[in-house]
Amino acid sequence: MKNIVVFCGASSGLDPVYQEQAYLLGKTFAQEGIKLIYGGANVGLMKAVANGVMENGGKATGVFPRFLSELEVAHKGLTELIVVETMHERKLKMHELSDAVIALPGGFGTLEELFEMLTWGQLGLHQKPIGILNLNGFYNELLAMSDKMVVTGFLKDINRKMLLTAETIPALLDKIFEYKTDQGKQWMTEEKT
Repeated sequence: MKNIVVFCGASSGLDPVYQEQAYLLGKTFAQEGIKLIYGGANVGLMKAVANGVMENGGKATGVFPRFLSELEVAHKGLTELIVVETMHERKLKMHELSDAVIALPGGFGTLEELFEMLTWGQLGLHQKPIGILNLNGFYNELLAMSDKMVVTGFLKDINRKMLLTAETIPALLDKIFEYKTDQGKQWMTEEKT
């Protein structure tokens, strides 16, 4: 796991712990020699995780859509900034550059990125570990909904288990590094009883 993509909010959230932990995640990446791949912005949790990497001697690649450059929110202090034309290209490029995925707290965009990577994994398009850093229980309801999808027959348990979760950075990184998949293209097969 040399390159990990982090999906997170362009806002900082109301609780300072989100920004503190985003920075700490970036610092941990720098200390562990992990390159950050992220959306390239210089705002919110995105800025905090990038600064955590760059201020501690690490490497960070931002993937930034051109239309947002008019707002001048691209991070100028990164190792590399890749400019793409669309949001779709942005996600694809981040996927291509990464070995694993971590989601921090965020809004609709963060969830959309997370679920696209989960869906691609479910379809067998990749076998990368996908983790959530569940700070202060931020994702508790989402995890409960994922469990409900299994119980009600809309999601297979093997696919639910693709979503790794931990409340601390070391615990989540341990799960990511130890992840082994037996996934494959099983989302449309009938259950054998």
